[in-house]
Amino acid sequence: LKTAIIAMLRAGHPVFFGCDVGKFYDRDRGILDTELTDLALGFNTPLRMNKAQRVATGESSMTHAMVITGVHLDGEQPVRWRVENSWGEEAGKKGWFVMADRWMDEYTFQAVVDFNFVPANVKAILKQSPKVLPRWDPMGVLA
Repeated sequence: LKTAIIAMLRAGHPVFFGCDVGKFYDRDRGILDTELTDLALGFNTPLRMNKAQRVATGESSMTHAMVITGVHLDGEQPVRWRVENSWGEEAGKKGWFVMADRWMDEYTFQAVVDFNFVPANVKAILKQSPKVLPRWDPMGVLA
């Protein structure tokens, strides 16, 4: 997913993506980062489930869509992403957010990328018969 997003950005195209925006974010400062709040310190126990467990239990799902407009790379590895939100200039820095790469891993579920930017191994999946998701499936809609 990240490879295709980075390729799109390098070609000058923004990327529409679906995520669970309400987790580990600071709306006023425009920060999306899993290390924003240390829940283990506050509750003296680790409270985090992995991504699959959060989706399976309904703790996490796509709740919002935004647009990725840039990425900061360390070599070829993404560190953080520039995100434009639709909440207006009152949220973030005049509507802009910085998303840590670790937040993207945990709370991004879908991205809309051009077929030409998708790696060959992902394109091969399109040769499989599609699986139709039930209407109530959390992955059945793009936020």
